[in-house]
Amino acid sequence: MIRLGVNIDHIATLRNARGELHPDPVQAAKFVKRAGADSVTIHLREDRRHIKDNDAKQICSIKNIPVNLEISTNLKIVKIALKIKPDFICIVPENRKEITTEGGLDLKKNIGKIRKILHKFKKKNIRTSLFINPSVNDIKMSKELGADCVEIHTGKLANLVKSKKNYFNELKRIKNTSTLADNLSLEVHAGHGLDYKTTKLLSKIKNIKEYNIGHYLIGESVFHGLGSVIKNFKKIIKKKR
Repeated sequence: MIRLGVNIDHIATLRNARGELHPDPVQAAKFVKRAGADSVTIHLREDRRHIKDNDAKQICSIKNIPVNLEISTNLKIVKIALKIKPDFICIVPENRKEITTEGGLDLKKNIGKIRKILHKFKKKNIRTSLFINPSVNDIKMSKELGADCVEIHTGKLANLVKSKKNYFNELKRIKNTSTLADNLSLEVHAGHGLDYKTTKLLSKIKNIKEYNIGHYLIGESVFHGLGSVIKNFKKIIKKKR
């Protein structure tokens, strides 16, 4: 089954703009699951710019809603994640000055730290994923580090598609690295910058088992409704490959 994970960070962004309680990310998590999402993704950033500690704790405690918690390698964040026990974790790079995640992890630079963090979560039987660039070396290192999954950064492809530039080589790179990951028994996910068009292109790659989509999906829901947009994405990823 091809799965859709809905990132609800920007529900929290909207709430935080007024410093009030509405809209509530906890209620959003419940809604997207009812609307057909297979899981909910949240990113507990070091600067807490959208999801707060209590949001993460409450969302991870909801029964029958698989939660994918994105975290950096910051040990304080890792400690929180181990305590609240999400179903899945995805380690992502993080820079406080960035607007959004820019590129995949530098595995070579952080290999020792990442290995130790992955081991901690695997001891808790929490599925682990690494957010990486579509690189052969990164795929091989992810396997060597013991990750269960890789989430391939699709931001470059998305930007090429949006700017109407030639995206063939980047799409081919994603396809080739997805095939390699699958051959190494790493489950392949895709995320970052995904809209309808880019997701449709990626849906032809049979090795991608999960799509994590946030900003565009939440933005489109302003005009067309959250449930409707979720259904549209589900149709795209479930078409015959």
